[in-house]
Amino acid sequence: MMEIQDLSVSERIILAEKLWNSVVNHESEIDLTESQKLELDRRLEMFSEDNDEGSSWAEAKQRITSLK
Repeated sequence: MMEIQDLSVSERIILAEKLWNSVVNHESEIDLTESQKLELDRRLEMFSEDNDEGSSWAEAKQRITSLK
């Protein structure tokens, strides 16, 4: 049996992409709980109110790497 760790980084990335695409292609089958739906609605409403687009990748990366 082949282990994931035996794959090269490129092969693991391709595998992850294929796995992700298999989920995204069936997103209608993903059932959310009522609390998850409410939370998503709340977040969407908050975004609509303030239009905060968040941080750029450079800003987010700086915050993440400064935590080390």
